[in-house]
Amino acid sequence: MTAKQKPTRGKERDGSPPLEVAPPVASVLNTLSDEDRELLDKVRVETPDFVDHPEFHERGAEAALFGSVAELAAAGPPRFAALGPVDSRDGGGKSGLPTLTAAQERKLFMQLNYARMRVGRIVEAHASKRLTGLATRQLLAWNHRVLELRATIVRLNVPLVLAMAKRTRLVSMDYNELISEGNMALLRSVDKFDCGRGFKFSTYSCRAILKAFSRVAMRASRYRGRFPAEFDPALEQDNYIEEKRDTIEEDCVDELKSILVKNLADLTDVERTVIRERFALAAPDPDTAAPKTLEQVGSIIGVTKERVRQIQNKALRKIRTALEDRYLAA
Repeated sequence: MTAKQKPTRGKERDGSPPLEVAPPVASVLNTLSDEDRELLDKVRVETPDFVDHPEFHERGAEAALFGSVAELAAAGPPRFAALGPVDSRDGGGKSGLPTLTAAQERKLFMQLNYARMRVGRIVEAHASKRLTGLATRQLLAWNHRVLELRATIVRLNVPLVLAMAKRTRLVSMDYNELISEGNMALLRSVDKFDCGRGFKFSTYSCRAILKAFSRVAMRASRYRGRFPAEFDPALEQDNYIEEKRDTIEEDCVDELKSILVKNLADLTDVERTVIRERFALAAPDPDTAAPKTLEQVGSIIGVTKERVRQIQNKALRKIRTALEDRYLAA
């Protein structure tokens, strides 16, 4: 496959369905962390794309790209040694990030796509088969290397999104939405960029970011065409439920007062006193009056607070029965 060909995904090149491998045995899974198990479940059914290159198939390609052949420890987390920071003479200016030369940038993308190719090879070798313990550790180690390299490339190129957002000058657009769309476009660009064509990554990604901004502006324009008024969160708040609840509470209080005044529940004088004092129904304004505690009501009628609680519960049962009878009669 030449450097000008499109990214491939394992055996999807010939139109066959995506490869899927069976998980390893339980004894192997138990040695993995939750993060590794989640990553393994994803990569078993979603083999990452990679841009192939003739150098990947030469003898000693891995050592040429990474400086040495990656060695996997027999025990511990399935990780290769960290690649270390990107070496650059330029401090990066205002962003504080190093500015990569064309050779450094090409090496990073070659390493990224080689690691993805190794993931694809392991998946292809175990298609419709169960992963062995060694293959599982190698698959996870190469995947973590892919994530490390991808994160490095994205981190070094995030200032492109900010620069393009300032360049567009879409004052009518939400700045945070622009940045979000630009970041997603940057991630897609990293996955699809072909360094073998000889162009800088910024040339490819800036165009993709600007196109993403254009799509956001078109969506916003269509929205404003349908909804000319500016969005006001206060207008979106619906307090119907709160108003309905307040209305029901007022009706219940009025119903309870009616039952007490007319004594429809056949309450004794003591029970009526307890209910009025406990729920502040005797006050001129029950909304502002504070209900009395069991102990305070007990001091009024001369009993203990436990006896007040018993009287209250008995009175409430009578009131509930009266309410049910009235509703059934209605």
